[in-house]
Amino acid sequence: MGVLSVLPSDFGYVIFTYLYSWVMLAYLAIKVGLARKKYDVKYPAMYSEKDQMFNCIQRAHQNTLELYPQWLVFQTIAALVYPLTASVLGAIWVTSRFTYAWGYYTGDPSKRLNGAYGYIGSLGVIALSVCVALQLLGVI
Repeated sequence: MGVLSVLPSDFGYVIFTYLYSWVMLAYLAIKVGLARKKYDVKYPAMYSEKDQMFNCIQRAHQNTLELYPQWLVFQTIAALVYPLTASVLGAIWVTSRFTYAWGYYTGDPSKRLNGAYGYIGSLGVIALSVCVALQLLGVI
């Protein structure tokens, strides 16, 4: 039995959401790499003692990396049963990470909150994951 016969037919949308998230992570990583050169922050230093702007760029990437594994788990669980809904919620979360980063890139950390709408995506896939768990346990 092949994987295509096991996964829901709309799971292709989920795969495109994962690819979109890869583009977002690559973009944030490139921005950090360019900022390292611009602000002369050498590896292995994570942050700069003198350039707050570099720290904002680095933090936008680092925060996304901190949340990404959790998002992947809940996105996958939700997508196994609700692929289309999970894809929409995932696209909202990924897009919000761009907005979050662009807010940080202004140098005013409070503007990162422009990406707060991403909670719709992340809390949405968490809620769907709870539904999947309850269905598996026969509760609903």
